[in-house]
Amino acid sequence: MCRIAGAPRTLLPLLAALLQASVEASGEIALCKTGFPEDVYSAVLPKDVHEGQPLLNVKFSNCNGKRKVQYESSEPADFKVDEDGMVYAVRSFPLSAEQARFLIYAQDKETQEKWQVAVKLSLKPSLTDESAKESQEIEEIVFPRQLAKNSGSLQRQKRDWVIPPINLPENSRGPFPQELVRIRSDRDKNLSLRYSVTGPGADQPPTGIFIINPISGQLSVTKPLDRELIARFHLRAHAVDINGNQVENPIDIVINVIDMNDNRPEFLHQVWNGSVPEGSKPGTYVMTVTAIDADDPNALNGMLRYRILSQAPSTPSPNMFTINNETGDIITVAAGLDREKVQQYTLIIQATDMEGNPTYGLSNTATAVITVTDVNDNPPEFTAMTFYGEVPENRVDVIVANLTVTDKDQPHTPAWNAVYRISSGDPTGRFAIQTDPNSNDGLVTVVKPIDFESNRMFVLTVAAENQVPLAKGIQHPPQSTATVSVTVIDVNENPYFAPNPKIIRQEEGLHAGTMLTTFTAQDPDRYMQQNIRYTKLYDPANWLKIDPINGQITTIAVLDRESPNVKNNIYNATFLASDNGIPPMSGTGTLQIYLLDINDNAPQVLPQEAETCETPEPNSINITALDYDIDPNAGPFAFDLPLSPVTIKRNWTITRLNGDFAQLNLKIKFLEAGIYEVPIIITDSGNPPKSNISILRVKVCQCDSNGDCTDVDRIVGAGLGTGAIIAILLCIIILLILVLMFVVWMKRRDKERQAKQLLIDPEDDVRDNILKYDEEGGGEEDQDYDLSQLQQPDTVEPDAIKPVGIRRLDERPIHAEPQYPVRSAAPHPGDIGDFINEGLKAADNDPTAPPYDSLLVFDYEGSGSTAGSLSSLNSSSSGGEQSYDYLNDWGPRFKKLADMYGGGDD
Repeated sequence: MCRIAGAPRTLLPLLAALLQASVEASGEIALCKTGFPEDVYSAVLPKDVHEGQPLLNVKFSNCNGKRKVQYESSEPADFKVDEDGMVYAVRSFPLSAEQARFLIYAQDKETQEKWQVAVKLSLKPSLTDESAKESQEIEEIVFPRQLAKNSGSLQRQKRDWVIPPINLPENSRGPFPQELVRIRSDRDKNLSLRYSVTGPGADQPPTGIFIINPISGQLSVTKPLDRELIARFHLRAHAVDINGNQVENPIDIVINVIDMNDNRPEFLHQVWNGSVPEGSKPGTYVMTVTAIDADDPNALNGMLRYRILSQAPSTPSPNMFTINNETGDIITVAAGLDREKVQQYTLIIQATDMEGNPTYGLSNTATAVITVTDVNDNPPEFTAMTFYGEVPENRVDVIVANLTVTDKDQPHTPAWNAVYRISSGDPTGRFAIQTDPNSNDGLVTVVKPIDFESNRMFVLTVAAENQVPLAKGIQHPPQSTATVSVTVIDVNENPYFAPNPKIIRQEEGLHAGTMLTTFTAQDPDRYMQQNIRYTKLYDPANWLKIDPINGQITTIAVLDRESPNVKNNIYNATFLASDNGIPPMSGTGTLQIYLLDINDNAPQVLPQEAETCETPEPNSINITALDYDIDPNAGPFAFDLPLSPVTIKRNWTITRLNGDFAQLNLKIKFLEAGIYEVPIIITDSGNPPKSNISILRVKVCQCDSNGDCTDVDRIVGAGLGTGAIIAILLCIIILLILVLMFVVWMKRRDKERQAKQLLIDPEDDVRDNILKYDEEGGGEEDQDYDLSQLQQPDTVEPDAIKPVGIRRLDERPIHAEPQYPVRSAAPHPGDIGDFINEGLKAADNDPTAPPYDSLLVFDYEGSGSTAGSLSSLNSSSSGGEQSYDYLNDWGPRFKKLADMYGGGDD
C-alpha cells in the first residue's frame, strides 16, 4: 500500500479523484496505438520454400478503422504482403542456415503516413532421434476396423470411435504449414495406402486451408484461420489402396476455431439521437445505444460493457446522465434539465469488450445527441403593466391596442402560443382580443359600437395564458396580467328623428296651409354646439312643406285618401335633418299620415256596358256600384231610375237585390235591337249621402233559346275601344306602306336589269366558245350584196338618252369614215395595249358604228379596210422576215402560237 504522509484529510478525496482520472486517461491512451503492435515478427520455416507458400501474418493496428493501408516489402523479388497482412513467397528458394531478415512497410493511402516492422525467418532445425521420436508422439487418429464376415454370418465389431474435435486458435502465427493430427490405418503394415481429406477447407471452398500428406497421413493447416468467417470445419478422412479401392470407412474430423479477441465493438449508428423533456426527474429513461462485436458473444471477447466518456455541456452538472453498462440504456441521474438554458447535450459513449476490461479489451466510441424538449414551464409575461389605446366612437373592427408578451418556451408551440382574455372592465362585451400567430401579440379590437356620450373611457384587465396548461408546480406570476386603458374619441354623429317613423291621423280634404305637426330631430352630440336644419326629401304627391328651423309641417295641397300615392290609407313622406358640424352629418325621418275617409266620392254603376235580349225573357242585367270611399261612406247603395226622359221608366225597371246589387229588366214585351244608354241613380250610405246618375250602355239584340245574342252585328254593337280602332288603323297603314315599297323595289329592279344587259346575247358571245365556220363565201369583190340591208344610226347619242331597244333609219347616213390605227408588222409586246386603246377610242368616236344592242351583219366590209383582205395574205413572203419570239412573253394563252411561230425551223 502506498500512503501519502502529511496530507490533510480534506484533500484526500480530491487527490484520489485526480489520481483515478489520470490513471484512466493514461490507460485510455494506451488502449490503441496506430501501427504495428510488435517491432519484430519471426517465423520458422523448412529449408525449401515454395512459390506462393504463406510464411507468416503481420498485424497492423488501425484504431479508428478509417485508414486505408497499403503494404510493401523491402525484398519485393522474394516476398509480398497481401492486404490482410499475410506474407507469401514470390519464388521458390532454399532457406540458408543463417537468419533471413527484411522489412515490411505500411503506408496510409490518404495521409501518406508510413510505418515499418522487421521480419526474421529462421531455418527449421533437423530432427534428431529424440526429436523424431517426439514427433512421432503427435496424436494419431486410427481408422476403426471394418465388420468382418465369419462362416457366412456377420460378426458385430466394436462401435466406431467418436473422434473428439480439434481446437485450433484463430490468427495463429505459424509456422505454416502447421501439423494438427496424423491419420493412420492399421492396414498400412500390409498394404500401401493413400490418405486424403474432403470437405469445406480441403477440396471444397475455401480450398487449400487443410492439407494431408498422402503417405504419412499428417493433417496440417496452411494459413491462419478466422473464426468470424468460419467457426467450424467438418472434414472427412479417407484411406484407399494404390488402386483407389477404399480400405477404410471415412471418418469425420471436426476442427473448432477458437476465438481470439481480434474485433473491436461496432456501434449500429455512429450518432444516436434521443430526447428527454425538460424538468425530468432522475431515473427518466432517455434512449438506448447498441454495439455489436464480431467475436464470440458467449466468450469474454464478445461481452461488451458501456460507459459515458464525456458530456457537453457540463452544466448544470457534468453527470446529468448515466448508462447501463450491459444494456446501453441512458437515463437521467440529476435534476435541472432546462431547455431554456441548455437545449442539447452531446455524450461520448464507449463500448469495450472483455467485459469492459480496459487492459485487454478493445473499445470503440459513438456519439449520443440528447435534445431537451420543451414543456410549458414558462408562462407568458406582459412587457408592460399598462397599455394605452384610443378609438373613435361608433367604429367597429378597429385595433385599439397591441399587447406584447414574452415567453421563454419554444416559439410557435402550444407552450408558447398565447391566449388572451378580458377578465374585467367590459361588461357589455364591446372588446375582443385576437392573437397574432407570428408575433404572439394580443390585438385589442372593438366589436360593438361605443358611444362617447355614454362612455368616454374603458379600463380593461387582461390576462395571458398558453394554449396548454402550465407544468405541474408552475404558477402564473403577476406579469401575466396587465391593464388596457382605452380612450373614446368624440366624433360628429347623425341627427336622428324620434319617433321614426312618426304616425299622425288626419281627415282627407284638408285645405292647403293647414299645419299638421312638428317633426324635429335630436343631435346625439350633446357636447357640441350645433344647429339643425330641415328639408323635404320625399313627398310623392307634393302635399307638404317643412319649416327649416322649427320642423313644422304644413299642407300645400288638398289631402286625398283616394290618391294613388296613398297605400292602405297611409301617406309616407321623408324629411332630412342636417347639422353644421365638421364634417356635416344628416339623418332622415319618415312621417306617416293616416288619412281618415270622408264621403267625397259618388258611386258609379258597374259594369258600364251590358247586353240583353229584345224581350224580357229569358235574361236580365245584374249591376252593382263602385265607390272609392270606404265604409261607412260606401254601401249599402240605393238604385233608381230617373223620371226623365219618360222612356226610361217606360222601357226599363230596376229591382234592388241587396245592399250592393240590383237587377235591370225590360219593362215592355219587345224592344228593338240597338244600343241604349240607361241612366241609373245610385246613392251611397254616407252622412250626408252622395248620389250620382251613372249611364249604363245596354245593347239589345236578338237571342237564341239560351239567351245569347245571335246577330252578326254583335261585335259592332258591343263597340270597339278607341285603342283598338287606332291599332287597326296603324296595321292597315303599315301594310299599305309595305306594299308600296315592294312595288317600288320591283320597278327599280327591272330598270337595273335592263341597264346591266350585256352588249351581245350570251349565246352569241364568242368568248370561250368554239365557233364553226361551215361556209366561207368569196371576198367582198367576188360576190354581189344588197347594201341597202345595212342600216346604221344617224347620229351618236349619249347612253343616258338612248331608248331601250334598237333604233334604225331606212337610209344609210353619209359620214366620213374614221381612220383606225394600223398595226405594225412586228409590234413590241408593250404596244399591244396602246394599239387596243387607240382602236377603242376610234370606235367610240365613229358615228357610223352600230349600237351595241343591234344585230350586226358582216356581209359587207366596206372599201379600203385597214385590216386588208384575208385573201390577200401571203405568208410565204412575210413569214420568213418577221420574228414571233415576243409571243413567249404574252403568257399561257399565247403558248400555242409561240410554239407554232416562234419555234425556229421546226
